[in-house]
Amino acid sequence: MKTAFRRTAKSILLAITASALAAGAAPAATVKNIILVHGAWVDGSGWKPVYEILVRDGYNVSIVQEPLTSMPEDVAATKRVIDMQPGPCILVAHSYGGSIITAAGTDPRVVGLVYVAAHELDAGETEVSNGKLYPSATSKTKAIEKTPDGYTFLNPDDFPADFAADLPRAQAEFEAHSQIPTAAKVFATTVVDPAWKTKPSWAIVATADKIINPDLERMYAARAHSHTIEVKGASHSVYESRPREVSALIEEAAENAQP
Repeated sequence: MKTAFRRTAKSILLAITASALAAGAAPAATVKNIILVHGAWVDGSGWKPVYEILVRDGYNVSIVQEPLTSMPEDVAATKRVIDMQPGPCILVAHSYGGSIITAAGTDPRVVGLVYVAAHELDAGETEVSNGKLYPSATSKTKAIEKTPDGYTFLNPDDFPADFAADLPRAQAEFEAHSQIPTAAKVFATTVVDPAWKTKPSWAIVATADKIINPDLERMYAARAHSHTIEVKGASHSVYESRPREVSALIEEAAENAQP
């Protein structure tokens, strides 16, 4: 009887061990909450093509409408949306939005960062200072204008070629005339604790970007050890013109980030 008991106990122990090993080897669950953050001069509606793909693929997608009045206020708007998530989330940003998620991404609910033709600032850096090291095509022109009260915008005549060269002309012109003026001070604001130093990141380099020098995007991605893809011929509006590539990288982040 003792022998039978030992055999039963051993079988149970083996079953428990096998179950534990299997659980340890199981792939991490896909993160289902995605937050999209827009950049300067535009609003969250530009994310619609990416939003539609992600929702179709079963993700819970939220879009931040930051005010573009100061980086602290833009970060606060992003954190407000992070607080609304039912679980761990991936932060995705375009352009200046990269600076926002670099600051907001330290939140423990954020498990991964995706930079789409975006800034990935280190502590003490600003977009202005990095732009001087890697000048963009647009920065060498007079396309960026400033209001008397300190807000910037892109000259509507220059917007289609500089910001959205690979979008339909009518769409680019509409965006040119529906810009959100952005406080100039946001481009000269530093980040204290960059989230990409402790969170996994993914990045897209738009090779025909005229707003951010593609070499600056490459430097950011290499420094942060971001999982990086380059989208050939894509303008700064890569998130609108190439939504399949952008969505695929976001889904890769969601499948591989560890909650």
